[in-house]
Amino acid sequence: MMLIFLRPILRVCAALAAILPSLPAMAQPTDAPLQLEGKIPLGTVRGRIDHMAIDLQRKRLFVAELGNGSVGVIDLEARKVVQRLGGMTEPQGIGYLPASDTLFVANGGDGSLRLFQGPDYTPTGRIQLGDDADNVRVDTAANRVIVGYGSGALAVIDPATRGRVADIRLPAHPESFQIDPASNRIYVNVPNRRAIVVVDREAGKQVASWPTTSGAANFPMALDAEAGRVMVMFRSPPKLGVFAKQDGALVATAESCGDADDVFLDAQRHRIYVSCGGGAVDVIDAQTYRRVALIPTVAGARTSFFAPELDRFMLAVRAAGSEPAAIWLYRPMP
Repeated sequence: MMLIFLRPILRVCAALAAILPSLPAMAQPTDAPLQLEGKIPLGTVRGRIDHMAIDLQRKRLFVAELGNGSVGVIDLEARKVVQRLGGMTEPQGIGYLPASDTLFVANGGDGSLRLFQGPDYTPTGRIQLGDDADNVRVDTAANRVIVGYGSGALAVIDPATRGRVADIRLPAHPESFQIDPASNRIYVNVPNRRAIVVVDREAGKQVASWPTTSGAANFPMALDAEAGRVMVMFRSPPKLGVFAKQDGALVATAESCGDADDVFLDAQRHRIYVSCGGGAVDVIDAQTYRRVALIPTVAGARTSFFAPELDRFMLAVRAAGSEPAAIWLYRPMP
């Protein structure tokens, strides 16, 4: 008789146990600094997702779907995929230049930089760079596009002629790099040399190299222009390193989540957002460099994009099991 009464309770317990593993990514305190407000499904996209870029005027997000060999175009207002650009080989870096309404996609598989013309994203060119075409940055002030590639170089592209106008040599393959709008400098993570390399973009050459003795595998990077800091995420051990941008002096370090691949500064709130493949987004105070919150996500969700103009943080989550790939949309709070 007792077993008859227990059966409904056991069924409820089993149902709860089945959904509990997915709760940490959704159940957040109401005072969390990032609030998940929705998910945008990417459709039949499999494998790894890499970096993103945005067209602010049209409110469209471009997603490098590396494992799928495609780029997804998302309408952020409608919260849906409106177009998919296919036929690519491991798209990694991506950049959008508003002045020419051009999308630039770096393909790691064949070393090409593909160009697409808006508003319908018609293919308009291809520049062969070399092995492992990777991160893309748009220099709006100089009207140039810069792409890291190969065993050590930054390619400088003139969007008007759709041609490479210069190569800046580096000691090894560049990972994340940032253009300093207040100077002629470009700061480049070169993890295979355990260094941050400083480039004079006008002279087109390296002018300094800062050894990263405090950590290894320095991949993501962001700049804090107001504080004059270069912020670098290390994967081994997982931590944030903060350097003075004038001379590379180490200012601070902070423990962080593992397998970081993107880092962004929220200048309005003095926060740093770090997306990690270990299954979390780290939120760090940009003044004290202390952790504000560690927000659980999903293992492998390590690339992200922060658009301060829209006040939204976007996390790329790859497909897993029956769950489709999606962009998780967060609203910073307060």
